Amino acid sequence: MDLQLTGKRVLVTGASKGIGLAAAEAFLAEGAEVILISRDADRLAGAKRALGQGAPVTTLAADLSKDSERERVAATVGDVDVLVNNAGAIPGGGLLDVTLQRWREAWDLKVFGYIHMTQLYLARMREKKAGTIVNIIGTAGRAPRYDYICGGAGNAALIAFTSAVGGEASKFGVRVFGINPALTETDRVKTLLMARAKTTFGDENRWQELQAGLPFDRLISAAEIGRTAAFMASPACGYVAGTVLDVDGGGMFRGH
Repeated sequence: MDLQLTGKRVLVTGASKGIGLAAAEAFLAEGAEVILISRDADRLAGAKRALGQGAPVTTLAADLSKDSERERVAATVGDVDVLVNNAGAIPGGGLLDVTLQRWREAWDLKVFGYIHMTQLYLARMREKKAGTIVNIIGTAGRAPRYDYICGGAGNAALIAFTSAVGGEASKFGVRVFGINPALTETDRVKTLLMARAKTTFGDENRWQELQAGLPFDRLISAAEIGRTAAFMASPACGYVAGTVLDVDGGGMFRGH
C-alpha cells in the first residue's frame, strides 16, 4: 500500500532511539523527509547513521523540557506536514518516591513539551489548513497504577488534551490524534521495569519476571509503534482525529 507520504516533512521528537527512531525509520521507508530532535547530539548522529547513508534525514539537538528550546526548534525547522511528539522520560515510583522537582522535570519534557509543541505547530498548520500531529502517550493514562503515578497522571492529561485538540483541529483541516503503547521494548521501559521490580520484589534485577503473562508472551517492538504512527498519519487514515489508539495486545481486557 502506498501511504502517500513521499516528500512529506516529518518532525520526530525523542528520535535518537526507541519509538522515536523506529517512527523515523517507518516514515523514511514511505519516502518522507525526516527531522530528528533529541537533546543528545552524539546519539542523534548515531541515529542518522543507523538510518542509512544518503537518507533525507536532518538532526537538531534541543532540550525540549525548555520553552525557549521548543521555540528554537519551531523557528529553525519551519513548517512540517507531520509532527510526532515522542520525547519523554517519566520515572517510575509511587507518590512518596518521586520528588516534586523530579515530577516537574518529567512533566516539563513530556506533558508541557507535547502541549507547547502542539501549540506551536497547530498555529502553523491552521494557516495552511493541513497537517497532522501524532502524540505518543502510553496506556498508563488509561489504567494508572500507584507505582507509575507520575507517568499515569501525565499520560491521562495528554489523552484528554489530544482528544480535545483533535476535535477542534478537524474544523480547519488538521488531524491530531494519539497512540498509547503498552510496555514496549525500549531502554526506558527496562528502567521502569527495574524500578517496579525493586518495589515489588525488593530487587531491581528481577525485572524480567514482570514480563510474564504479557499478551502474545512478549513486549511490543518499537518498530510496531513506529509503523502504526506512519500509517495513521498517512492519508490512508485520513479520517482519524481526536482519538487515542491503545496498542496493548488487548491487555486491558484480559482476565486476571
